[in-house]
Amino acid sequence: MAGTDQPPQPIGADAVTQPPPILSVRGMSVRFLMPGDRRIAAVTDARFDVAAGECLALIGESGCGKSVLASALLGLLPANAQTAGEARLGDLDLLAADERTLARAIRGRRIGLVPQSPAAHLTPVRTIRSQLEETVTALTDVRGRTAVRKAAEASASRTAFPLDHLDRHPHELSGGLAQRAATALALVGNAPLLLADEPTTGLDRDLVEHTVDELRRHIDDADRALLMITHDLAAAERTADRVAVMYAGRIVEITDANAFFGTPGPRHPYSRGLLDALPDRVFAPIPGMPPELGDLPDGCAFAPRCTRVTGTCTTAPPMTNSVACHHPHVAEDARA
Repeated sequence: MAGTDQPPQPIGADAVTQPPPILSVRGMSVRFLMPGDRRIAAVTDARFDVAAGECLALIGESGCGKSVLASALLGLLPANAQTAGEARLGDLDLLAADERTLARAIRGRRIGLVPQSPAAHLTPVRTIRSQLEETVTALTDVRGRTAVRKAAEASASRTAFPLDHLDRHPHELSGGLAQRAATALALVGNAPLLLADEPTTGLDRDLVEHTVDELRRHIDDADRALLMITHDLAAAERTADRVAVMYAGRIVEITDANAFFGTPGPRHPYSRGLLDALPDRVFAPIPGMPPELGDLPDGCAFAPRCTRVTGTCTTAPPMTNSVACHHPHVAEDARA
């Protein structure tokens, strides 16, 4: 009905009616200002939503801007970064929020972070137990020494962190144990949005499945949202409701996970190349290398590596029907 405000439908979703998203990103860009007036276009015009009870997996090769996007949401970019656009968590624009708001009201409380480099985020002079107990006290209503201790141990158990290692310092842990400790810390606050940046780094396959299953339970239990940045496409297939593919700082496709990993499959040639590179599929690498974010080509950034390239690709493709490509794959291609 004209004149009636309706909540936006998540980009890339097919449902007719959707609740307001927990996270809504529109036109988000990040530029790094470098010496000599150089600009690094790390993220360009990102647009996506993450709804309650949903996992959106953000995938793409290293250096495409995924982790920069995550850092921008938390206000953790270096001083030479400039942001544009909006990233709304409820009624708050994260990109416009000041450091006081982010530190006191957002990080840990409304956004839980599983960091890409967990060892760098753990306090080196304190045990894992003391860090978990401090986090429980700061982010929950649990009080009393015994209750706090039990809550910290329960959080560790969720990520299969061995309780007999809780009194160790970060430097005494393997990379996989540090990853599990960082994940346990991220889960403590029961934040509405969980941002997991490569949460399976350093884990063997059984622990990968345990971790992503626990992240999935975390959002299913209370309609929280999960934005998972990962190179592990098997973990994404196991966990995600939708998949967003990033290339050279841009999201080039966003679609239902079942359609992406099954039939009809990815529509963007780059997305299809990522799947075809897996050992249990075609096991064929994508030819060439990604472009430098400080020297992006005109038009489609994937054109130099694409087998479907034509003269049209000298102009930048718009995002149409959830894919940014002049010559996307169609359903018939999946049967070829």
